[in-house]
Amino acid sequence: MATNDTPSPSTSTGPVTFERQGDVFVVAIDNPPVNALGVDVRRGLVAAIDAAEADGAAKAVLIVGAGRNFIAGADIREFGKTPQPPSLPEACLKIENCTKPVVAAIHGAALGGGLEVALSAHYRIASPTAKLGLPEVALGLLPGSGGTQRAPRLIGVKPAIELMLSGRHAGAKEALSLGLVDRLATEADARAEGLAYANELIAANAPVRRTRDAGALADKEAARAALEAARADTAKKSRGLFSPMKIVEAVEAALTLPFDEGMALERKLFLQCIDSPQRAGLIHAFFAEREVLKAPETKSASPRALASAGIVGGGTMGAGIAVAMLDAGIPVTMIERDDTQLARGRANVEKVYDGLIAKGRMTPEAKGSVMARFSGSTSYDALANVDIVVEAVFEDMAVKKAVFAELDRVCKRGAVLATNTSYLDIDEIAASISRPQDVVGLHFFSPANIMKLLEIVVPAKVSADVVATGFELAKKLKKVPVRAGVCDGFIGNRILAVYRQAADHMMEDGASPYDIDAAVRNFGYPMGPFQVSDLAGGDIGWATRKRKAATRDPKARYVQIADRICERGWFGQKTQRGYYLYPEGARTGQPDPEVLAIIDAERERAGIKPRAFTEEEIMRRYMAAMINEGANVVLQRIALRPLDVDVTFLYGYGFPRHRGGPMKYADTVGLPKVLADIQEFAKEDPVFWKPSPLLVQLVERGADFASLNQSE
Repeated sequence: MATNDTPSPSTSTGPVTFERQGDVFVVAIDNPPVNALGVDVRRGLVAAIDAAEADGAAKAVLIVGAGRNFIAGADIREFGKTPQPPSLPEACLKIENCTKPVVAAIHGAALGGGLEVALSAHYRIASPTAKLGLPEVALGLLPGSGGTQRAPRLIGVKPAIELMLSGRHAGAKEALSLGLVDRLATEADARAEGLAYANELIAANAPVRRTRDAGALADKEAARAALEAARADTAKKSRGLFSPMKIVEAVEAALTLPFDEGMALERKLFLQCIDSPQRAGLIHAFFAEREVLKAPETKSASPRALASAGIVGGGTMGAGIAVAMLDAGIPVTMIERDDTQLARGRANVEKVYDGLIAKGRMTPEAKGSVMARFSGSTSYDALANVDIVVEAVFEDMAVKKAVFAELDRVCKRGAVLATNTSYLDIDEIAASISRPQDVVGLHFFSPANIMKLLEIVVPAKVSADVVATGFELAKKLKKVPVRAGVCDGFIGNRILAVYRQAADHMMEDGASPYDIDAAVRNFGYPMGPFQVSDLAGGDIGWATRKRKAATRDPKARYVQIADRICERGWFGQKTQRGYYLYPEGARTGQPDPEVLAIIDAERERAGIKPRAFTEEEIMRRYMAAMINEGANVVLQRIALRPLDVDVTFLYGYGFPRHRGGPMKYADTVGLPKVLADIQEFAKEDPVFWKPSPLLVQLVERGADFASLNQSE
């Protein structure tokens, strides 16, 4: 029999290995890449605790993660499938019920189920790199393995429920101050420091200390007040989301029920969340934003160097792109046509940082160090040595070509030349210079320093490494990149143009813009299409309509209401009226009786007798138009896969995340139903409502959009 001085032989049950080192029974989880709690890990943990109990020479147990993390959470791929025993609550209970002190040594991520495992241990030590959190709400779930019961007992209702409802990660120091961990390690060697801590506990004859018995809920009155405040705040903010109120209900059980009954209620509520369509939508979004990084060019080529950048144009968009670059540590040279415009461009950049200083989120010294990376010039020659240039000038082909001619003249060989155009033909821009292989579209969304989406538009002649550089830039800027082909509007704006037309048709047919906006908000969008138009500026859409007037199909329906509003100089918030009134620069608009009068006059001119639309009818048409054009975009390879359309709309257009994106939503509703709606609407307007051939094919095959989501 082994003595305390000789390590026991290492035993492995799949991804979990265990051995005794002296008095400490060390359990290591090695399930790359993030030590997710799949069934083999759960079985291994149960077997390890059983072995520790059976080892008479072991006086304490240490649980550590191999690689860069402790445990980054449950295995999401198992959700919705037949559960395999043991469940994670059972594994956690096994750990907590161990008769020997159990220490969790946390480094890297201890998230979701990973933190629930750590909470089941009796003592916790965290490395400086540790990130702790219960982010299940982002997947439409609640912590389902004791998190809602143990965390409030350990740290109190207020901090525990805030962690769960925000889904945020707490760093090691904050975790210590909250009481989530007992000690901070001095180094990142979790195993060594965990061993030292376990031996210290053994020497002190420290007792088993179960989190279920912790006393942070002793002040019932304060706990109840915190819970009710969270309930009221969640009801106001959760906007139709399912899981946040279930989290509140589960935490309430920690206050009102014995532990075992609270655990049973938590499990019941967790399974309700699992069955919710919102969970399916949110998990689709989670995987889609990772899958979207896989493009043919990112597999076949390495990115070029990205040490410095040039921005041509210092308006709102150019300044926003400059801020995004500066925040990523990339030095920026801005080009403007004269000193006055250059000063304005610099002021636009500084305004962002001054706003952060005013809110207490930045110091003047920090602003100074960021602005030290910014320089400006009225000469293109200043861009001679930059690695990438982003052109962000007026949306006019002749103006863009003039800029690219200068870039072709001055930029070093191998520099990436990017245009931020929203609509224009990038193949035409690329063909106008001597190095089309270096030209790519980088379509930022305004405000560019805040919006997460970056459409990487791939013209015909571009080199694969230039596209890969676009993806690398997105990573540096903490943006979500989506690969798009060249067409008018690329993925997002092309689809937007179509569903916006559907909204205009409904407005002329009898729904007010205020009815349509309310229906879209109730669906889960932060704003409706007419509010968005007022925010962006009605003159932008007007300019696009005028640009396309010559190529418009004369048989296609054209609603003139927006033109009538623009002709009056009402461009939205910036002019204090558009579809809505914005008195004294108000950010929230009020309905405008004069706009309703314009709409009535236009209906009369067009010979249309208005009819009422229910909210459900509005959304059926709005979504059918979006889905149908999304199918065309996939069919024509403008988007590689349906999920690329979904990610574009989640990150660039405010599509409600819990619905997963328009193509995921279509699968949820059922493609036969979507097609039937389009065919019904086509009886009124066969020119606008043409079913996408891809949608027809999928319905005929009994397939869905998800079937097309494999990587290219």
